[in-house]
Amino acid sequence: MFRKVTLAAAALAISAAFAVGPVWAKPVVIKFSHVVAENTPKGQMANKFKDLVAERLGGKVVVEVYPNSQLFGDNKVLEAMLLGDVQMAAPSLSKFERYTKKVALYDLPFLFEDMAAVDKFQSSKEGQDMLAAMKKKGLVGLGYLHNGLKQLSSSKPLKVPADVAGLKFRIMSSDVLAAQFKAVKATPLKKPFSEVFTLLQTRAIDGQENTWSNIYSKKFFEVQPYITESNHGLLDYMVVTSAEFWMDLSDELRVEVKKALDEAILFGNKVAADKAKTDKQKIIDSKRSQILELTPEERAQWVEVMKPVWKKFEHEIGKELIDAAYNANN
Repeated sequence: MFRKVTLAAAALAISAAFAVGPVWAKPVVIKFSHVVAENTPKGQMANKFKDLVAERLGGKVVVEVYPNSQLFGDNKVLEAMLLGDVQMAAPSLSKFERYTKKVALYDLPFLFEDMAAVDKFQSSKEGQDMLAAMKKKGLVGLGYLHNGLKQLSSSKPLKVPADVAGLKFRIMSSDVLAAQFKAVKATPLKKPFSEVFTLLQTRAIDGQENTWSNIYSKKFFEVQPYITESNHGLLDYMVVTSAEFWMDLSDELRVEVKKALDEAILFGNKVAADKAKTDKQKIIDSKRSQILELTPEERAQWVEVMKPVWKKFEHEIGKELIDAAYNANN
């Protein structure tokens, strides 16, 4: 009797196990960490990616989005990714300088005339090759995400390079951006994005550079009386994952996840273009900050002062790469 009961119990246990499926068929979890608000282009892209994966991959893959530095700031997220604590992120391109000097290309001031030139270069062979430049360091670039062209905000009006002398500006961790402000005799300070509002509010710094959507979403315009529409630089991100995590995915999942991500990035880039216009107008309507436009003659002064910055980093980035990016303007 005991043997019959035991065998029956074993049969029921095996049957139950097969009914619920193999114990190893747990969904792949992708923790997507970023530092900005959910209503920004990056925030909306990440949420779109989450929705597309849920719709197409069901219980096979689950994307968890953590905005506003809830998990990691951009200065720590790549280290955390290599440790397996997070699977995807979209740091600004300057954050990758420790892994490849080539990305410093995107910080060069006045390199691209508009976002059309940026798209043209990034879709070229040279631009796509940059995504794979860090594979030996354990990181794989999956695509470029736009935020937009950068503007200068400050506690005083900025029209010509001489107006910037002696002021303190927050910058991302980038030697190129440091050189950019030193070229106009300003003091660059490398500080986390999450601290910028407080630094501006307390006058610990005089100004910062950012896109219209970041200036609006993080309310920098409320504590900066002047914004110069300089369009002097590019704020782009690279959606990145660890090589180990990416290659551990099955071929089928990797293809589907990449397809969803590509669609989400296109969506995010459309949001970025639209928000650059609408958020600028919202700042104008608020009357909290005065927007200053540069005349062609004033802009020419900035360009002339910044040209030596290109030359300074030419040996690290590569003259051919800089030329390819510049030629995308034509």
